[in-house]
Amino acid sequence: MMIVSPGLFKHPSRCFRSYSIVGVGLLGTFTYCHKYKINRVSFSSFIPSYYHCHATLSTMMEEVKPEFDSDKAAVLVNELRKTFNSGKTKSYEWRISQLESISKMIDEKEKEIVEALRKDLSKPELEAFLSEILMARSSCKLALKELKQWMMPQKVETSLATYPSSAEIVAEPLGVVLVISTWNFPFSLSLDPVIGAIAAGNAVVLKPSEIASATSSLLSRLVGEYMDKSAIIVVEGAVAETSALLEQKWDKIFFTGGARVGRIVMAAAAKNLTPVTLELGGKCPAVVDSNVNLQVTSRRIVAGKWVCNNGQACISVDYIITTKELAPKLIATLVSVVEEIFGKDLMESKERSRIINSFHFKRLVNLLEEDKVSNKIVFGGQREESQLQIAPTILLDVPEDSMIMQEEIFGPLLPIITVERLEDSFAMINRKPKPLAAYLFSDDEQIKRKFVQNIYAGGMAINDTILQVTVPTLPFGGVGESGMGSYHGKFSFDAFSHKKAVLYRSFAGDSPTRYPPYTPGKKKQIKALLSGKLLNIMLALLGFYKD
Repeated sequence: MMIVSPGLFKHPSRCFRSYSIVGVGLLGTFTYCHKYKINRVSFSSFIPSYYHCHATLSTMMEEVKPEFDSDKAAVLVNELRKTFNSGKTKSYEWRISQLESISKMIDEKEKEIVEALRKDLSKPELEAFLSEILMARSSCKLALKELKQWMMPQKVETSLATYPSSAEIVAEPLGVVLVISTWNFPFSLSLDPVIGAIAAGNAVVLKPSEIASATSSLLSRLVGEYMDKSAIIVVEGAVAETSALLEQKWDKIFFTGGARVGRIVMAAAAKNLTPVTLELGGKCPAVVDSNVNLQVTSRRIVAGKWVCNNGQACISVDYIITTKELAPKLIATLVSVVEEIFGKDLMESKERSRIINSFHFKRLVNLLEEDKVSNKIVFGGQREESQLQIAPTILLDVPEDSMIMQEEIFGPLLPIITVERLEDSFAMINRKPKPLAAYLFSDDEQIKRKFVQNIYAGGMAINDTILQVTVPTLPFGGVGESGMGSYHGKFSFDAFSHKKAVLYRSFAGDSPTRYPPYTPGKKKQIKALLSGKLLNIMLALLGFYKD
């Protein structure tokens, strides 16, 4: 079975690179009934029947050897491993110098970064600055400020059984790591984990998403210009290049993207028992209580949906649950806020990013045009494929078994589901796979406690959206289908470190109790020492337990 990435071509009906294995960083893949292997690796995936491609494959298809194949990937990893084994990346000075280079790169190339993001996603300049440049810059500055503290061994208590002794936890780098990034925030989501990997002292390969090609090309050039080429490398490319990288033995793989490709990455990592961090996604709900400030609530939902990359964010509000009574008021306020921010003519607004490509545009249109959904639109719905734009769209009470409620939307469509009682929303959310984020708007303290205690999610924000990811003291990561592992702030450092346990003892205090033969008296002495009771311990130390 062969899988071809729709990100490799502008239209799903044209498969330009039909020899590829799998697309990385995508929400969907195409499956063909054709067996095809490259270097002993083959992947398969099961996808909904509504994804289809009309391409045909010749049984006489000639394999085109990619420029970056498994052999070249192996050479690259070996060279990086030599650099790591030399100890170069482990020093505080090297880590600081590379972090300073990233900070300098961001400051000096800000205009080029904004321009690349405009080419890839038509990101408005302010959005590009806030969500991409500022996020990466803040992560870098925090690492520069805290690195010495992060690297210090952590002293811990020891037990009486090891007396006299001391112990510490030493954070050591994992080695040579692979970071596979995604297209929706192609700059910040590429650099953020790389900053953590460098801070932890690793050698790094970054594979940016080929779908955001302008940012990928810029990252390749800038990293080569500013960073240590013997330890930090960018590999550009698509399916073949990613497959070649995944065949290698890494000390950690950090992947950001969809759950389907996340499974492929995890399967490849399992062959070498390589640990992984998977930053995936899911359907992030927002529950709205009737006692809220509707104006503030609506502005924050709009910010967490359409202002945030036009809904193309893994932590974006995917759907809303509210009461039947509140729904009309909430919709009216949302519409008012959307028109206030984006104008009455939504398709003319320059304040929203565009849909990344034709494949995802058509995927979103398919969600809207499903028979049981198309008559549920209460606002928006306009679209223009030539501009890759879909207006902010609100739908009311779409069926729970519809496609739009079964898969992550990742776009400007916002279903609102109504319930009789707000508590009924909890069971609805928990019937679905655990999301990356969950949001609640309420002034009821009891509802807040119940939401935090009973809703399973990677993270939460109460009375706001998406801002939880800006707090560096909070871990960012998923659970279950939405991912595994976490990063941001020190959690990024920890994600790329091994916590090594170290016990120090002198040659003093060597008790004969620990050595055979274990006589009845020794057994009593050992039990006394391990009892935790002061009297028994003192008696054991004074030698009262003898044969």
